Order: sequence, then C-alpha cells, then structure tokens
Amino acid sequence: MTITTALWDLPLTGRLDRATINSTLLAGNVLGDPATRPVWVLLPQAYDEEPDRRFPVVHVIQGYTGYVSMWENRSPFREPFLLTADRTINAKGNEPAIVVFVDAWTKYGGSQFVDSPGTGRYHSYLCDEVVPWVDASYRTLAGPDHRGIQGKSSGGFGAMITPMLRPDVFGALASHAGDALYEYCYLMEFGNTVRALRDYDGDIWKWWDDFLSRPSFTKPDDAMLLMTIGIAACFSADDDGTPRFPFDPVTAEVVPEVWERWLAWDPVRMVPRYADALRGLRGIWIDAGKSDDYYLDLGAVAMKRALADIGVTDIEFELFDGTHAAIDYRYPLSLAWLAKTLAP
Repeated sequence: MTITTALWDLPLTGRLDRATINSTLLAGNVLGDPATRPVWVLLPQAYDEEPDRRFPVVHVIQGYTGYVSMWENRSPFREPFLLTADRTINAKGNEPAIVVFVDAWTKYGGSQFVDSPGTGRYHSYLCDEVVPWVDASYRTLAGPDHRGIQGKSSGGFGAMITPMLRPDVFGALASHAGDALYEYCYLMEFGNTVRALRDYDGDIWKWWDDFLSRPSFTKPDDAMLLMTIGIAACFSADDDGTPRFPFDPVTAEVVPEVWERWLAWDPVRMVPRYADALRGLRGIWIDAGKSDDYYLDLGAVAMKRALADIGVTDIEFELFDGTHAAIDYRYPLSLAWLAKTLAP
C-alpha cells in the first residue's frame, strides 16, 4: 500500500453507525461485566445510494483482550482495520457488504465467544441478539447463505466454531491464525505457566490480585497468566463460575478430566462431530503465519486435514510468511472474499 496522505485525514467512503445493544442474555453474568454492549455497523456507500438494495453481512470478532474501539487503533505505517474494511467493501470490483464489529470483552479479557458459567452467554449473545438486531435495523440479506463471520486468534477460533454450532445463522467463515490443535497452542504453555506461578506460591489468584493492583502487562508473564485464567473460565468453569485449571500448579502435570473439557473445544477435534454443518457452509477460509508463536500454523494444517476427512476440500487455505503478530493485512483479503462468497 502506498500512503499518499496522513491516515488521520482519510475519510470513510461509507458510513459507520455506533450503536449499543442492551443484552438480556449477558445480564447478571458472574463477572459483573456490562450487559449493554457497543456494536459498530459499517455500511458501504451503496447502502445509502441504492435504498431498495439488500446486502450480505460479515460479523467481525476480535482476538483475546480485544474490544470494539480497538478497531480504530493505528500501527506504524498501517491503516486501522476500520478504514481498511471501508476501503475493501467500497473498492471497484469488490462486492459491497455490511460489516458488523462485535464486542465480547470480559473482565478476564475475552469470552472465546462461547457460553460459559465462568464468563457469560457470549455465543448466544452473538447468534440470538446481535444477528437479529442487525437484521431488524438494516437492509440485510437475512439468512445463513448471506451471513459470514471473520476473526483472528481467539476471534479466529470463534469464527471456526460458531458456524459449526449454528449453521442456521452463519454460512461462511474466515479464520486467521485461529486457536486450534490444543496440544501445541495451549498444552505447551503449562510448564511456563507453573514456573511463573512460583513467585505466587503456585496460586494464580495471588497473581490476579497483583495484576489488578498495578498497571497491566508490566510483568513479562502477565499475558500468559491472564490467558490461562480466561480460557479456564471459558472452557472449564464450575456451574458457579469458578474456573478449573487443567494442570497441577506445582508440577504442571495435566489434570485429565479438566484437560478433556478444553480438548472438547478444539476446532480440529470438533470437526467430526459437526461434519454436516461444515459440509453445508458456502465457504471456509483458513490461514496462519508459517512461524506463528502459538503453532497455529500447525493447527491450520490439522484443521485442513480434518475437513478433508469429512469431504470438505474446497477451502481457501494459505500458510504465509509471518508470526502471530502484525497479520492484520490479511483481514481485507478475507473480507473481500466473504463479501463475494455471500453475495446473491
């Protein structure tokens, strides 16, 4: 991309509506997180120019610790994705689409877009509150054939599993470095987690109290330990919301019954259980950097193989040069593809 003007001077071609949803499903969640959530809706220029036209919709979900306003964040020499998305859905030769930016942040940094007593009903919020609200508020092409989901990292995980669970809602997906093949992206970190907890007598909640008492991410293990609490709250919480951890806090030995609860959410392992839903999707995009820090390139390859095993071979797949970071330039590629795939 050639930058010809300052990024802060570039106007949107389309229109951005910043709205809120008062969620019934998130009300009373165990963490006390707000039930009123922001939803941003990016409309293509054609939306206002062609008042009788309806449009496909792409719901965009974020990686861990992400929240909606971060889509306006700027990195050196790169556009914020909000601006890039606007340029993508309005570019000559591309299909216009409505882009919905969804918030699923929690006190622990994220929800993995699942329903859990440890965080809240974020999967149901997305499928049963956000989607119907968008369809009621805008001229959408309602129905899974014209509705897709896109995300990176934890958002990539959410993009993979949501159409499996709700093929009646989403008909296409794009996952960038989505969490998968958990023996590498999660299990490999258990030893490092336990080493970090030695400073807290093996008690992750002592670390949590420390984390809340100071500026966040000022110690090198903060991100890893936050993710540990958050994923446990999403995947292996008791009915009262208490997270259970899949390793011994002193030796890092795996606790099989808890680890199995995590593995049940591994997209690679979910494929056989949701084969019919996956075979019915209009399109699947999976990519990852060849040097992904969490081995999600291996997860992507394993996901491709699992899909092939159920007869799904017509997918968009790529391993590209890169790590887990700074891959936002991939987002407009899949957004343009989703808009084309979901167009009538």
